[in-house]
Amino acid sequence: MNPACPDFRQTSLLSRRSLLKVGAAGFAGLNLPALLRAGESSAIKPRAKHVIFLHQFGGPSHIDTFDMKPDAAEKIRGDFKPIASAAPGVNITEHLPRFAKVMNHVAQIRSVNHGMKNHNSATFYSLTGHAPPLDDIRLRDSLELYPAYGSTVAKFKPVTDPAIPTSVAFPYLLRDGSVTPGQTASFLGKQYDPFFIGQDPNDAGFRLPELSLPADTTLARLGDRRELLRTVDRQTALLETSATAQGIDAFYDRALTMLASPKVKHAFDLSSEDAKLRDRYGRTTYGQSCLLARRLVESGVRFTTVYFSASIGGAAGGGWDTHGDNCKRLKNRLLPITDQTVPTLIEDLAARGLLEETLVVWMGEFGRSPRIANTAQFGADGRDHWPKCYTVLMAGGGIRGGAIHGASDRIGAFPALDPVTPDDVAATIYWALGIDPASEFHDTLKRPLPIAAGKPITGIFG
Repeated sequence: MNPACPDFRQTSLLSRRSLLKVGAAGFAGLNLPALLRAGESSAIKPRAKHVIFLHQFGGPSHIDTFDMKPDAAEKIRGDFKPIASAAPGVNITEHLPRFAKVMNHVAQIRSVNHGMKNHNSATFYSLTGHAPPLDDIRLRDSLELYPAYGSTVAKFKPVTDPAIPTSVAFPYLLRDGSVTPGQTASFLGKQYDPFFIGQDPNDAGFRLPELSLPADTTLARLGDRRELLRTVDRQTALLETSATAQGIDAFYDRALTMLASPKVKHAFDLSSEDAKLRDRYGRTTYGQSCLLARRLVESGVRFTTVYFSASIGGAAGGGWDTHGDNCKRLKNRLLPITDQTVPTLIEDLAARGLLEETLVVWMGEFGRSPRIANTAQFGADGRDHWPKCYTVLMAGGGIRGGAIHGASDRIGAFPALDPVTPDDVAATIYWALGIDPASEFHDTLKRPLPIAAGKPITGIFG
């Protein structure tokens, strides 16, 4: 039996909650079939079949986007004005006019907070739902740290089609100096690593070397393991860009199956998509990445992670780390890209009947400081890192559109109502997929650890 199989888990492994329920009834008069039925009765009904996790590396300003403070002082509220949205009583920034039209599909969690002030540690927290052991920019990935969301989902709720990966991540490997931890399966093992795509879906020649064979190699030849390994060894670029290829020894059979799958090949073929729809998503890396995410949902991928940027900020192609020129960078680049792409993704999923079964999560590792500051290092009009209160968005997957959980104080500095942590966000994602957040995996020392230490935010679901 395979412990990663959901059926095996349901019939052979009982959660702590099930055992507690059984204990209350007394083990003495309870036989094995009754014990198993008790475990089944506590199963969580899934709200969603898929997750698209949109990670905004660098930390978006909540005050300039979704949790505006128009009545605060000028140095708090910034330059932007609020506008009404499709969700009654919900206002967002004037620079997200298309986003405003889909807010009736979106729930906001406005009281997320934690204590990590550095990008690598805060991003690890946002990618895994577990606080790192220290808040340090030098935090490095190791088998002592927790796995990525998609890897945990691959462990507890894998897809049944062997040709389809459970978890896919693209188009960047995040780093702030060193590679940011939380992007791999860690102690779960390489077989649970996300299928990583390091190419740009917006490139005219976008293709996946993972799914392409040398011209002189047939699938029949690849049936031999040695030939496969020799082929992979020759494709050194593949080894550098693909976590899947690096772990080929653990699941070469899946690689063979994927290579032979027309379904997988079609999912990654963006050239087959209608050109007008591609334009609607935006001919940017982010736009075409989100379009690819929708296609992967259609193919059956369970968990898709899309990174907005490879770096935290600074350069024209950077992320949301707006220490300087906060309003200008938001207005001229970050918000226009977001306003074109994310609403299109939500509308496209809805039009195809996929939104109700797909949970879309939009979040960064933290927010930005309430007060706009001028610094010698970054210049004028900047907002610094602010993990003490920020906003996370969720749409689809049974979400009650227009719902708001929690609230920040009058200047957006601290939670004023119903504070939550990334642990609770993680528990919500797993709960929405029908995975018990109290489920346990084991680290390298064989210690049982809960996959999420928080509680699901159920009130934002219908």
